Amino acid sequence: MWTRAELKNNAKIVLTQNYWKSVLAAFLLIIVGGGAQGNNSSNFFRNADVSVSGGYGLFYITEIFAKLGIILGLVMISFIITLAVSLFLLNPLEIGCRRYFISARLAPGDLSLIGFGFKHSYMNIVITQFLRGLFVFLWSLLLIIPGIIKYYEYRMMPFILAENPGLDTKSVFAKSKEMMTGNKWNAFVLDLSFIGWHFLGIFTCGLLNIFYSFPYQQSTNAELYEALRSK
Repeated sequence: MWTRAELKNNAKIVLTQNYWKSVLAAFLLIIVGGGAQGNNSSNFFRNADVSVSGGYGLFYITEIFAKLGIILGLVMISFIITLAVSLFLLNPLEIGCRRYFISARLAPGDLSLIGFGFKHSYMNIVITQFLRGLFVFLWSLLLIIPGIIKYYEYRMMPFILAENPGLDTKSVFAKSKEMMTGNKWNAFVLDLSFIGWHFLGIFTCGLLNIFYSFPYQQSTNAELYEALRSK
């Protein structure tokens, strides 16, 4: 049975041996949204604050609706572009970063692995990551708690894809569920144990997070995956 102390101690050793490479890989995970575990492809919707100026008389109704149509069109285009970037660029990039942290446990980190998701079973990665994010989002619509539970149930999916990019989507879901059975609460507590570091990062304008706490957390996540895989 794994313990937080053991995972973190191992992660510190790996981070010390691959510091600057791990900082870069972790920073890329911040960009793709993987820092909050995964999740990335579940961020499909953005709030758009829009204002329409015009008169309130009947004379201006046509103008108001025309402007609304333009605004809605721009919002839709923005949504489609954001979704496409998330699906076809950020999700495979996350898999490559996970691959890097897994490999860095056993050998000097190889930053070329960051491009792994673009070279191996690309569309399978895209589809599986999309469905992961979609299902977490749909479960979150029920209430926050079901969404959190599903998030942790699917927690290992990016790591599984990083090692087995050709594994079919159904098997990736099933494997992650199996690995996280009985471990969701402990994984949640593990995430909470980093809150102090992230809080301190506020006082350094995020520099502490970029150069230490986030790479440290990502190395720990790779250790968690290894511990669960070896059960």
